[in-house]
Amino acid sequence: MMKAWLSSLALAAALSVAGVAGAADSTPTHPGQPSYPNQMEGDVVVRDFALTNGEHLANARFHYIALGTPQRDASGAITNGVLLLHGTTGSGRNFLNPSLGGELFGPGQPLDAAKYFIILADGIGHGGSSKPSDGLKGRFPHYGYVDAVEGQYRTVTEGLGIKHLKLVAGTSMGGMQTWIWGERHPDMMDALMPIASQPVAISGRNMLWRQLIIEAIRNDPEWKGGDYTAQPTGYTRALPIFQIMVNNASILQQQAPSRAAATTLYDQWVADYAKTVDANDYLYWFESSYDYDPGPELEKIKAKLVAVNFADDLLNPAELGVMEAAMKRIPHGRYVLIPASDQTRGHQTLTQAKVWKGALEDVLK
Repeated sequence: MMKAWLSSLALAAALSVAGVAGAADSTPTHPGQPSYPNQMEGDVVVRDFALTNGEHLANARFHYIALGTPQRDASGAITNGVLLLHGTTGSGRNFLNPSLGGELFGPGQPLDAAKYFIILADGIGHGGSSKPSDGLKGRFPHYGYVDAVEGQYRTVTEGLGIKHLKLVAGTSMGGMQTWIWGERHPDMMDALMPIASQPVAISGRNMLWRQLIIEAIRNDPEWKGGDYTAQPTGYTRALPIFQIMVNNASILQQQAPSRAAATTLYDQWVADYAKTVDANDYLYWFESSYDYDPGPELEKIKAKLVAVNFADDLLNPAELGVMEAAMKRIPHGRYVLIPASDQTRGHQTLTQAKVWKGALEDVLK
């Protein structure tokens, strides 16, 4: 079955349908990550990818990891596709971590890879997909969330030949993009599950801490308008705000139980960022939410939707009442707010599938 599937992708590449070339290869998993049935990686290349702001990206590459085997109906259409979307600072590979994939993709688990064909997509600007650090640096087109969804859509439809999905689900930024999927492609899926997100333009506290990061990068003298040859380092002193915002007070207290421990932890965070982060990639990640605002078109969502948030999530404050108002406008929508407990980690509870996979089982019924 795998050989047949890879052959079909090779054929798609040869035909170059609609200016899209598909490619696939069997690639081993990273150390420490489990392997799943028929796990492989591939790229879909769009020769001229047009962005909503009028910019274009030539030979845009959209990377994905796929698990499982496609099941087909009598017409040959894939019937068991599932698309999972990652957060702002991650990639599709995050879902292979034991606290996610280990709870979701195994035998008898909600997204059993023996039952579903699972696509872990790298959004534009992330992972193996086209991004500023590939070479264009600050000249890379300024993509938004709608552009990211378009890249995912073309990967699924033109690259992998899937016309309909069982589920689109995502965490954080991926959750926000899940709302966009439901509005822009309402007949494309049976179910939607946005996790750790709200269907409203980013503002208030959520925008203020993001703006801090954006301004720290743009005002770092070493950034040089994005045309640096050595990585800037000054802005990394501001990046620990990310860790502060996405973890709850209990986790941070455990990690930094004294003044000295907090200083040490802060210094370690800064050192880690300086070693692992590309300034342009990071800047584009946080600026790309500029076009996110699904609020005006929630009525367009047709699929069954279960939205999951966490009561101790500072990025998506439950007290704003956004979710309750949104559910009244979605025909088949349901909202699950998971109370704070010793199992939750604020926004980062999204990494703990054991906490929220019950809601996933519900949306798949």
